Amino acid sequence: MPDAAAAVHPLPIASARELLPWALLAGLLLVGQLYLAGVEQGATSLLGGQLAHEYVHDARHVLGLPCD
Repeated sequence: MPDAAAAVHPLPIASARELLPWALLAGLLLVGQLYLAGVEQGATSLLGGQLAHEYVHDARHVLGLPCD
């Protein structure tokens, strides 16, 4: 007789309705990061100074964006 503790139980699969809020949150975070790396310190700057630019300097170049 097999041990009950060693039985393998499949993981439940979440429905699209359950995943939608997490997908929206991930999308908003990614768009926010793209904004900070790509267009912050430009014409639509929300943060003053060069602090945001210095934090994402290398990410700008990886994305193919030049320095301002």
